[in-house]
Amino acid sequence: MIVLGLILLIIGLVAGIGVLWTIGIILVAIGLALWALGALGHAVGGRRHYW
Repeated sequence: MIVLGLILLIIGLVAGIGVLWTIGIILVAIGLALWALGALGHAVGGRRHYW
């Protein structure tokens, strides 16, 4: 989710599309929050690990 958000941020910046920029920021923020919760050992979505 973080990688997808970063890709959308870059595309939105290069193409000048504000909607992609906004969606990218939201995806990066959610991805970082889920990553932090998983790193702290909290179960996210009923699972502790995703692989």
